[in-house]
Amino acid sequence: MQFLSIFLPVSILSQDLDYARQVIHDLASPEMHGRGYIANGDLKAARYISKEYKKLGLQKLTKKYFQPFTISVNTFPGELSLALNGQPLIAGKDFLVYPGSPSLKGQFETHFVKAHDLVESEQWLKTLSQSSGKFIIVDKTGPGIEILEKPDKDKIEEIIDFLKTHPDNPAAGTILFTDDKLSWRGSTKEYYKPFITVNSDINPEEIEQVSLHVENMYYESYQTQNLIGLIEGQKYPDSLIVFTAHYDHLGRMGKNTYFPGANDNASGIAMILNLASHYSQAMNQPDYTMVFLALGAEEIGIIGAGYYTEYPLLPLDQISFLINIDLAGNGEEGITVVNATEYKPRFDKLVEINTTSQYLPRVKSRGPACNSDHCPFYNQGVPSFFIYTMGGSTAYHDIYDTPDSLPLTMFENYFLLLKAFADSIQVKYF
Repeated sequence: MQFLSIFLPVSILSQDLDYARQVIHDLASPEMHGRGYIANGDLKAARYISKEYKKLGLQKLTKKYFQPFTISVNTFPGELSLALNGQPLIAGKDFLVYPGSPSLKGQFETHFVKAHDLVESEQWLKTLSQSSGKFIIVDKTGPGIEILEKPDKDKIEEIIDFLKTHPDNPAAGTILFTDDKLSWRGSTKEYYKPFITVNSDINPEEIEQVSLHVENMYYESYQTQNLIGLIEGQKYPDSLIVFTAHYDHLGRMGKNTYFPGANDNASGIAMILNLASHYSQAMNQPDYTMVFLALGAEEIGIIGAGYYTEYPLLPLDQISFLINIDLAGNGEEGITVVNATEYKPRFDKLVEINTTSQYLPRVKSRGPACNSDHCPFYNQGVPSFFIYTMGGSTAYHDIYDTPDSLPLTMFENYFLLLKAFADSIQVKYF
């Protein structure tokens, strides 16, 4: 199948793509500290977006386009090191610290247990009784887990959750060895004992000593923000089409490791800024008011979107349609549309536009899922899609989600599809 971009003059498309690349590069740079809550990474990203809104001439509803709100969040701004039997491991590459972990420094003896043995009550009680002041080494590698029945797998996960979060855990901490990809996240809570996930060639059964240094900083009330800018509709200014994308990411895990978040979700911010750039031009002035909402604190629980729906700066019942954009940097296999089954006529229109112009290889339908910033709006009755791209880079919530991992081969066509869809729904029915 051939796609539209090969038929269009380069001059029409290259400026949008160059702008997208620059935005992604800037937001995913070390200077933004992963757009988290260390070194004002979130605020630096918000100021950057605010300046872009101003350059594009978007109207303000608040000072500097900001809508402040507060969160609780656990962070790791200081030292972070791990050595097993004296062998140092690399943060982000070999291990992750559980995001709710507290500070701890020292050298510790170990107690080893196979994860699949924990389903036996006798082994679990033995582990508890022998681990006081030690680090529990849980080996979840190999085929042992896969052959278990679901109730036993569920029991193991319950025990792992206990080791992560329960105050009655007698161990100094826990290290979980896994074959799974290391993917990090954030936490709004601080728990009681450090929990470390390791993916390494080290034999966990041979570990006799753990050297750990974790420095955390927990904030009960940290101020962050959403940003909102708009282009007023020339015919129906009271009808809103809202483009949302979260700008926050995972920040830093220790002084030397940060999570760039190029695809997740600097790419989504690049997309809404491109759309804002398009509609800000006089020749493209929309009939409906176009709203561009850059949301904060998505990665720690969709908090910014929830705050906005509780304290909306524009009436929610004036939103004709909302399009939430996340993970916009791929697209070699097309896009997935969450809520497609809930708003089938809108989805059918999106498919029709794509089929006619052959923008993307596929527009895949998916039902409701409360997995991104559209969810609080949808729960308030706002018609909405959440769209993410498929194919391409598999980097996600890791140190490898960098600008150079995103070729953006389908970004222009994705932009054209979104623009055409937004144009198609600017029709006032009475």
